[in-house]
Amino acid sequence: MGFVVDLNCDMGESFGAYVMGNDEAILETITSANIACGFHAGDPTTMRRTVRMALAKNVGIGVHPGLQDLVGFGRREMAISAEEAFDLVVYQIGALSAFVKAEGGRLQHVKPHGALYNMAAVNRDLSEAIAEAVYKVDPELILFGLAGSELVKAGERIGLKTAHEVFADRTYQANGTLTPRREPNALITDREIAIRQIVRMVKEGKVRAKDGTDVAIQADTICIHGDGKTALEFARMIPSALDREGVEVRGIRGMLL
Repeated sequence: MGFVVDLNCDMGESFGAYVMGNDEAILETITSANIACGFHAGDPTTMRRTVRMALAKNVGIGVHPGLQDLVGFGRREMAISAEEAFDLVVYQIGALSAFVKAEGGRLQHVKPHGALYNMAAVNRDLSEAIAEAVYKVDPELILFGLAGSELVKAGERIGLKTAHEVFADRTYQANGTLTPRREPNALITDREIAIRQIVRMVKEGKVRAKDGTDVAIQADTICIHGDGKTALEFARMIPSALDREGVEVRGIRGMLL
């Protein structure tokens, strides 16, 4: 059996006059798009434009719900309850799904953003609230979560299709969580090192943690970030590098059928 993986990117993160990322070009290289819904980034016009571009490129569209923190870009933890997590996820799914429906498309997945994603990775109550929100809105949606995390487990328990997500440009801790951005060496800036990491995660099911230990990991979908200075160049390198290693990039829905 060959190796297959989905490739996703966070996008639609511009806000008003402030432009972030190069979404249209990156859509040429990915199979799934995680679109911001106005809480941590994005605005209605950006959402509509990004949905249109993704549909034109036949890229799977996902909701990227974040904490209500535009100033902090959704990367600062907030003390929210499970009920609040449920409500903010339902709200943001509803917002993006309306644009997708208006453009004649169909939602594919939900992937929490930033601090909400990291909190749900280790907090069972939050992860179950998020999974329940997704399931109650549409049980056919796929839930993206950190590989092996509480969020993926919650999705599986409630009956959702799930995708274990790994990161091209982030380092890992020995427990399988991502190194917090505030710590040194949280980001991988050397593209060759990043590519070696993702190839190993897909083909061997392992990642080297910061302490030097190997951590078992399942790689269904790889996240790249579209807001860095060299993000587009890196995004274009990944599919060709995976192809050389015998790894096929394929949309997640086709993988899970």
